[in-house]
This record gives sequence, C-alpha cells and structure tokens, in this order.
Amino acid sequence: MPEGDTVWNTARVLHRALIGGRLTASDFRVPQLATTDLTGATVLSSGSRGKHLLLRVRTPRDERLTLHSHLRMDGAWRAYAPGERWAARPAHLIRVVLRTAEAVAVGYHLHELALVPTQDEERLVGHLGPDLLGPDWDAAEATRRLGAEPDREIAEALLDQRNLAGIGNLYKCELLFLRGVWPWTRVGDVPDLAGMVALAQRLLAANRGRWTQSTTGSLRRGETSYVYGRRAQPCRRCGAAIAKREQGERVTYWCPRCQPEPEGSIRDELASGGGPTPGRPTADGAAG
Repeated sequence: MPEGDTVWNTARVLHRALIGGRLTASDFRVPQLATTDLTGATVLSSGSRGKHLLLRVRTPRDERLTLHSHLRMDGAWRAYAPGERWAARPAHLIRVVLRTAEAVAVGYHLHELALVPTQDEERLVGHLGPDLLGPDWDAAEATRRLGAEPDREIAEALLDQRNLAGIGNLYKCELLFLRGVWPWTRVGDVPDLAGMVALAQRLLAANRGRWTQSTTGSLRRGETSYVYGRRAQPCRRCGAAIAKREQGERVTYWCPRCQPEPEGSIRDELASGGGPTPGRPTADGAAG
C-alpha cells in the first residue's frame, strides 16, 4: 500500500511532468467527472497531504481548482512522453488522463477522485493530522492527538490519519519494532510517545525521494525491513521467528521476543486468532 513517502514521491513525478504546462486534453473515466473538461487549464502545483494527492490548476476563466485523488491500496500515477506506450497497468484501470504538449499523466485505479475549488480543499483533507512530510508537521500536536485515546491499541492509533498523516502498515510495524513495543499495547502504556512520533517522521523522511522503502539502512532486496513481510523468518536482532496476525482490518508483523507482551495484559484479540501467542519478556528481549 502506498504510504506517505510514496505519495510524496508521486506528487513530485506529477510536478516534474506537468507544472507550468497547459492541458491540451483531459479524459476522466469515472461517472462523477465524466463530462469534465480541463482543456486550457494551467497546472499550478502538485502536492501531497498524508496519503492524498492534490493537483492544482487554473482554468482559462481564472478558476482555481484542485484535483484530489487517493491511492489507497493499488492506485498509481504515471507520467509518459507524448507517444510513449502506457505500460504500467491494464487500460481498464485508467481513471484519468491529463495531457500537455510535453507529457501525459495517467492515473490508474484512483480512489476518492474529486475536483473542487482550491479554496475548499480543507473539506477533503482538513480532518487529517499533521503531515509527517509536510510543511504543517507538528510533532507536539501529533503526540497530543495520539495520546488523546489512551485505551486504544497503539498499532491502530498509528494508522489513524487523524492523528498523524502518512503512516501505513509497513511503517506501523517497523516503528513498533524499533521502539520495542508490543503492537496491542494501550496508547496510555507506551513509554515515550513523543520519541515514537519523532522516529516515525525520521523514517518517512529518510525514504523521501526514492521508491525503495527501507527502515534497516539497506536497499538490497530482502534486507529492507526488520519485521514487515517477514513472517516466520528470523528476527534480525534476536533470531526469534517473526510473527504475523490480523489486527483490526490489517495484519501486523512483530518479534515476540523484541516486542514482548507486557505482564498482565489482556490477550483476547490474539487468542481469537489461534496459534501461539507472543512470549513474555526475556532477558535479551529489550529493543531500543
């Protein structure tokens, strides 16, 4: 699933391809925008807000409009030279095509596609928390929002874009591993919540500008994550088998030894999934 850094990178792709150009044609392949024609509009900017893309244009009548899209699990934008073959995805997944004299931008499997007056953008993204990669980033406010629901599981709270915008399942799992936190821990029991927020911002910022996401420092295939996507493989720190379970509507990967379940915690949610439950703390189970 595209996360904040991937969406940031995608916004830069559209920026390089379209900014300053005048649209020579537009083709919207979704019912709500089927009759929309942006021909003649000038592309002013391309930006991201968490996992949302915002492409701003000025029409020949001097209207300022924003094309909003969300990539969700499988959306993507690609930029092509005029006449270049569109090979990224099957044609039936195309939702919008924007053409200038220099480039063609194609949006595949986009979600929440909407065209609104730029002054009304907040109606679409105003609910989001501070953007981990945006100019509005405010670590103190993100920490406050996370801590406002102390009984919530920390893994679920990190994915809530109303708390801080940009974290997806990959960064959720990796962040909790790096902080040594059991994913089902209550927010109120997480030590140094501010430190976790600061690390989240550093992880996303480190991957900004490249497509390979790494939390380990290595860009080699198979070496880019500590726990995410590594079920049953040995932990890179302690050698224990990485575990995987459903948590809410997503799956969580964690190391039972480096992220031990706190003494006295309730394991109803884990037990309902069957299989072994995480181990208790051990002498070598601490993670920094």
